[in-house]
Amino acid sequence: MDQPRGPAFYLLGGIFALYVLFLYGPTLTILALSFQGPSGGLTFPMNGVSTHWFAKLWAGVGVVDIWAALRRSLALGLVVMALTVTLAFYAGLAFRKGFRGAGLVFALAVSSLIVPSIVVSLGIGLEFRLLDDAIKALAAATGWGFLEDHGTLMGLYTSALGAHLTWTLPFGLLILFAVFNRFDPAYEEAARDLGASGPQTLRHVVVPILAPALVGVALFGFTLSFDELARTSQAIGGRNTLPLELQGLTTTVTTPEIYALGTVTTAVSALVIGTALGLTLWLQKRRARRALAGLRP
Repeated sequence: MDQPRGPAFYLLGGIFALYVLFLYGPTLTILALSFQGPSGGLTFPMNGVSTHWFAKLWAGVGVVDIWAALRRSLALGLVVMALTVTLAFYAGLAFRKGFRGAGLVFALAVSSLIVPSIVVSLGIGLEFRLLDDAIKALAAATGWGFLEDHGTLMGLYTSALGAHLTWTLPFGLLILFAVFNRFDPAYEEAARDLGASGPQTLRHVVVPILAPALVGVALFGFTLSFDELARTSQAIGGRNTLPLELQGLTTTVTTPEIYALGTVTTAVSALVIGTALGLTLWLQKRRARRALAGLRP
C-alpha cells in the first residue's frame, strides 16, 4: 500500500512549482503579449487578441533587416554546431588514448568558460585588429595592390566563429569526455577481432553508440551560438547577428513587435530542441531494434 504523502512532499512540490514559474514565466508573458491587438501596449492588461504584430514583424522592423540577421544567426549556428561536434568528437578520441600534456590542453580548452565573455570578445576583436594593422603595414611596405584594398579580417565566419567556438567547444568536450569515460572498449576489440579496420570500427561501432551524445553536443552547439550576445559584440565585424539586433531594438522599438520577434526566436529554439530530442529517440529505438535482431536465431 502506498505511504501517505507528508507535508515535506507538498512543500518541495510548491518550491518546484515556483521554480518552474520563475524559469518559464518571462517567456510565457512575452508569448502572451505578442498576440496583443493593434492598439495593444507593452504591459498587461492585453487590448484585444490578434496576429497584428507578427504581420508588422514580417513587413520589417524599421531600418533593421531583422530577417537577414536571423539568417546570419541560423547559418553561423549551423557552422558552429558542425565544428563543435567534429572537434569535440575527435578531441574525445585523442584524450581517451592519452598523450603527453593532455591535462594542460584540457585546462586551456575549458578555461574560456571561466573568463568573462566580454573579455574573450574584446581579446578576439583586438587580435583581429592587430592582424588588420599588420596587413596594412605590409601593403604600405611592399606596395602590393591586392593588399592595399584590404578591409578587415573580422567577420561572421572568422572572428565571430572563433568567439562562439570558445563558448560551445568546452561544453562539447565535457559532454563527450563523460560519455567516453563510460564507453566499453570491448566493443572496439570485438569489431577488430571480426576483421574491421580502424575507420570501419569508428564508423560502424563507435559513432552509432555515441550518436545520442553527439546529438546532444550538436544541440548545445547550435543553441549556445544562436543565443550568444556578449562574445559576439566585439568580434562580429560589420554585420550583426540576431541577438545584437535585438539588443539594439530594445532601446528603439516601443511596441509589442519586439515581443512577436521574441516569440519567433523562441519557436526556432524549441524546434531545434524538439528535432534533436526526436532524433535521439529515433537513434535509441534503432539501436534497440538492431540489438534485438542480433539476438534472434
